[in-house]
Amino acid sequence: MRKYLIFFLLSEIMLFTSCAFHKITYVDDMVPYKNYPVTEQGEIKIQRDDRLSIVVSSKTPELAAPFNLGMGAYKIDNQGDISSSTLTSSQIREKGYTVNRDGDIDFPVLGKLHAEGLTQLEFSDVIKKTLIDKGLIKDPLVTVDLLNLKILMLGEVGSVGVLTLDDKRVTLLEAIAKTRGVTTNGRLEDVAVIRTENGVRKMYNVNLRAVSLFDSPVYYLQQNDIVYVQPKSGKPSQSFQNNWMLISTGFGTLSIVLSVLILLK
Repeated sequence: MRKYLIFFLLSEIMLFTSCAFHKITYVDDMVPYKNYPVTEQGEIKIQRDDRLSIVVSSKTPELAAPFNLGMGAYKIDNQGDISSSTLTSSQIREKGYTVNRDGDIDFPVLGKLHAEGLTQLEFSDVIKKTLIDKGLIKDPLVTVDLLNLKILMLGEVGSVGVLTLDDKRVTLLEAIAKTRGVTTNGRLEDVAVIRTENGVRKMYNVNLRAVSLFDSPVYYLQQNDIVYVQPKSGKPSQSFQNNWMLISTGFGTLSIVLSVLILLK
């Protein structure tokens, strides 16, 4: 009798252990100490509906003030010192320049400037050159930042939703980590990334278990990318989960009782 009870207990332990632990590994075909070439990061390009922060600086602050949304009204005191009120970062986000459907922004004094398809550095050079050519500022320093770096995370990730990122560059693995990783029901071998390029949407498929992940054009994510981790199978219903919880609790209680009986005998 005792050996049957012990066999039953061991079977229960193995059953619950196999159900409780699921191995999730990334790039498991990567060979230790082997050198892998690093793929050059692609520059993020400005898209329609992007919100841009543009800051113009100069050795003569009063010349640059009209071009800065982040600056309040500036004034000169009796001693000739220049002062200005600066908006908070949230206020700057609200006042950022929005790229319209034609790919343009409406910039103070300069009017419409085409931004779509350019990198942040390229667009800053356009503004700088225009300011110089029009004789408005001789020595402008222009900084362009993207305010809406957002990634939509869907499917079998720990937290579904929109990731709003402060960093200018984020990898696919970093984005997944920020959502508490892939669930045990997620297919690591078939993760889809949907990206808008040149006015059309394109889907890429990535294998998170393969080292080829690092060579994928979507390893470095861009604004408005959609990441979808596909499920291995349909999830059980809530009622099934509740019933399974009751059954597992009952088996656990029975195992404890049988353990006590064996110890007493």
